Amino acid sequence: MKARSVAWICGVGVMLAGLGWTADKPEDAAQVAAETWLKSVDEAKYELSWDQAAMLFKGALTKEQWKQAASGVRAPLGKLVSRKVKSREYVEKVPGGPDGKYVVIQFDTVFQNKAAAVETVTPMLDPDGAWRVSGYFIR
Repeated sequence: MKARSVAWICGVGVMLAGLGWTADKPEDAAQVAAETWLKSVDEAKYELSWDQAAMLFKGALTKEQWKQAASGVRAPLGKLVSRKVKSREYVEKVPGGPDGKYVVIQFDTVFQNKAAAVETVTPMLDPDGAWRVSGYFIR
């Protein structure tokens, strides 16, 4: 992972621990889930972010595998400076994942050691009705 990117960590996902969300648009609820999950990642709370992840994410890699992968990619980038939503798209199919309800969200992000990054976060609707992150990618 020399290029400092996490290549679609197996539909890496996040959940808002036990919180149900009602929103007019799935994009809104998914964005709340993504931003909450990213806060844990930004604070290097990788184990917590794994706990908050979608079932699909947890089934793809162990907590320790996620912690190692995430810290290996995020630590060299330094602290978060800014993050702004670039795009949001509701889809029911994602490459390499099962059919379901997903929102692909891209953020224009600035880190202390990387002035221009694009983070792609893909929350999905888990079987219990909560939106949780199922994919994460930085370029």
